[in-house]
Amino acid sequence: MHPKIEALIEEAENRYLKPEEIESFKQYAILIAQSLKVYESLRDKEIEIFQPVADKLVIAFPQTEKEILEKVLKHWLMVLRYCAMAMLLNDREYLQRHLLDWLKGLVQTHQTTEIEAKVYEFLQERLKELLSPQALALLQPFLEQARSTLLEANS
Repeated sequence: MHPKIEALIEEAENRYLKPEEIESFKQYAILIAQSLKVYESLRDKEIEIFQPVADKLVIAFPQTEKEILEKVLKHWLMVLRYCAMAMLLNDREYLQRHLLDWLKGLVQTHQTTEIEAKVYEFLQERLKELLSPQALALLQPFLEQARSTLLEANS
């Protein structure tokens, strides 16, 4: 749960919330509803999102072993799933702690940064095709966090 909302709930144990606190709570409820719709859309369209990405990846890296391409695709399947959950929780630390710190080591060890960057590019293109600008705006900060953690440090 968002820390600001947790603090409001704690305050409400001792008194009624002030009008501005209620407004914050309402805005959070709206954000949660919007984020939940995006989350469900990503879940329901996962194959529709990733199949074209996989197809383009095979064309972009014809000499690369199939297992390596599959591994990188699995990385980004996890990234998108964890980004979706982090968006729903509105918690960047969740994404960092539960996935990115671990995955960063794998990307460095296997030296797949170039392929990972291409998957990110193809994924961005696909999400722009399938999601509304508003939906993408909710998800984008978490995708950007993943990109910068996994790709910039390895360049």
